[in-house]
Amino acid sequence: MKRSGSGFHVVLVLMLCLGLASASAALAQKSGPLTPGGPKRAPGPTVAAPEQPAELPPIETLIKQEVPADLALFTSETNVVTVDVAVVDEQGRFIPKIPQGNFMVLEDGQPQQVQSFGVSQAPITVALLIEFNARFQQYYTETWYQTLSAAYGFAETLRPEDWVAVIAYDLRPEILSDFTQDRRDTYAALQRLRTTGFSEANLYDALTDTAERMKAIEGRKAIVLISTGVDTFSKLNYGEARRIVQEAGVPVYAIGMMQMLRDRADARGGFDGAWGGAARLDFLQADNQMKTFASESGGMSFFPKFYGEFPSIFQAVHYTMRNQYTLTYVPTNQQKDGEWRKIKVRLIDPKDPQKDLRIVAGKKNKRVKYQVVARSGYRGPRAVE
Repeated sequence: MKRSGSGFHVVLVLMLCLGLASASAALAQKSGPLTPGGPKRAPGPTVAAPEQPAELPPIETLIKQEVPADLALFTSETNVVTVDVAVVDEQGRFIPKIPQGNFMVLEDGQPQQVQSFGVSQAPITVALLIEFNARFQQYYTETWYQTLSAAYGFAETLRPEDWVAVIAYDLRPEILSDFTQDRRDTYAALQRLRTTGFSEANLYDALTDTAERMKAIEGRKAIVLISTGVDTFSKLNYGEARRIVQEAGVPVYAIGMMQMLRDRADARGGFDGAWGGAARLDFLQADNQMKTFASESGGMSFFPKFYGEFPSIFQAVHYTMRNQYTLTYVPTNQQKDGEWRKIKVRLIDPKDPQKDLRIVAGKKNKRVKYQVVARSGYRGPRAVE
């Protein structure tokens, strides 16, 4: 008996389809954990399909609407200034619970009305800017070891929620690690600080470049500068760098290196011939520059002579950066001239505003010496032409 070719092919196709269907069903039944004998997945809950509305709402297109000619239009040009203030004692510890009435804000010598007041503690964003050159930080020298001790010591005090970047500079700044919360990246960047390169120390260029990069960052931010303060070959001069740091609004916390070595060299009478001809006046000028950058930006400056001073310095930096009083005010000077306006924050006695506030603490009511840390001013707005 003959078999029809077309009928045979039809039967063959049907058998193949049935076989594929049964195989897929078997695979679906065996889906689950790959471990043999593992627990089976429980069936998921049955979710009812959402009911569809009887009629879909109409879609409105974006059509330009005509504004009536008699409609009054209002614009706001109010300039609100925010000032972060830290009040610390001699050990750099934050002094809490100071009422709003004890704060006085002066702009160009004129008292301002504080609009809002609060105390905040927040994570910090820090750029660790480290001087590392062949002039001062040669391999296995005292300054090399002191610089690395300060950098590693500060990194160890950071909290998990903090952001930190590591930047080293000699002839030019180099970003060793960008802002990260992963401490492995931070320590990997610090591991690169072993062999120095150029002998230049271009502090002005490195500091202004870092401040400009951080200007747009929101929240608590600061630059921790570990440096001798000496500038050798920057494109910018001191006055230009000072203006840029002032206007950037990023506090600078400066930690000066080589203090003990300078004292030893001065005592031995060999100061003028050390470190490639850097004389006593050069270092004194460097210290003054570091102090100015720090104070005018709202930061602090430290000049340790012993390694044992590092922990208290790092504690003071963290207290000041994290715990701050935040004040806002609308300046009485609403002119849009783009001029620099000086800010001074005082703690006053409400009964006599001419007197500074006296803070006492302890069982013996001992007077506490304190320091008010705030930025020195801001650049006024300019008229929009």
